[in-house]
Amino acid sequence: MKLIVTVVQDKDAPRLIEDLVGAGFRATKLASTGGFLKEGNTTLLVGVQDDEVDKVLDIVRATCRSREQLVTPLTSSGGAVDACVPYPVEVLVGGATVFVLDVERHVRI
Repeated sequence: MKLIVTVVQDKDAPRLIEDLVGAGFRATKLASTGGFLKEGNTTLLVGVQDDEVDKVLDIVRATCRSREQLVTPLTSSGGAVDACVPYPVEVLVGGATVFVLDVERHVRI
């Protein structure tokens, strides 16, 4: 058995959950925050049999796409003034970060 931990942008989460549930998978949704842009993310936990991992990854690939977005970087209070970028920059956001972990034991109570 595997545990698939998938971190996606909040705007991709509703459709991904709908697609996973529609394909017969159960998902647990956790709110999370990205460290770089300090924006909301959604982390999904999906437990599957070993032979189902590729099907879940295919659904994630089809649902979560990378896109460019203009953001104004936030400066930390301890940062140097000359390190501040006072104008919006274009960054790549979206897509998904996926971890596939072995599960030693699974119990549903």
